[in-house]
Amino acid sequence: MDAKLLEILVCPVTKGPLVWDAAKQELVSRSARLAYPVRDGIPVMLEDEARKLGPDEHD
Repeated sequence: MDAKLLEILVCPVTKGPLVWDAAKQELVSRSARLAYPVRDGIPVMLEDEARKLGPDEHD
């Protein structure tokens, strides 16, 4: 994930920062407890497409 893009993107729900999870190819919003998929290098920033984080996936 391009570092400059990561600086610009925010969670569409909370407007908070996102963290790149390279292993899962997701952008994680800790405040919303959602993980947005990145498909073919393109972040899918739709709440309906996001995966809810499980109880063991915090910080």
